[in-house]
Amino acid sequence: MKVILKQDVKGIGKKDEIHEVSDGYARNFLFPRKLAAVADASALNIARSKEAAADFHEAENVAAAQALAAKINDKTVTVKTKGGASGRLFGKVTGKEVAAALSELTGTTIDKKKVELETRDIKEAGVYNGKVRLYVGVVASFKVNVEVEPA
Repeated sequence: MKVILKQDVKGIGKKDEIHEVSDGYARNFLFPRKLAAVADASALNIARSKEAAADFHEAENVAAAQALAAKINDKTVTVKTKGGASGRLFGKVTGKEVAAALSELTGTTIDKKKVELETRDIKEAGVYNGKVRLYVGVVASFKVNVEVEPA
């Protein structure tokens, strides 16, 4: 019997997927718990239109992430912080400061959790490499220029 899942079912599949299950399993387990519905012609059309809409929105999100990656790729972001004359910083530059500088560069907010630096925390002045993961499979590379402001 073909069913359309209304919720994720362990061992069967995810919500809105169409699966072939045994009649007894559908009647005795899935239907009473409202986990699935019979996959008749109208339900199949609705499920396929939902799937097409989801694919369209996924493509839009990927295109937006790729456009943002094009803005960020091979750019240099400058972060100024206080430090000593030797180039050693009084604190450290983390992903939070780099994400704020990237947000200023692109005009969109970038989550600090998506920023990856070549070193975990930057403690000296210089130029460092970084990456930002904008979406699944969309990664932009950039450079971070850390400058010291005398205290």
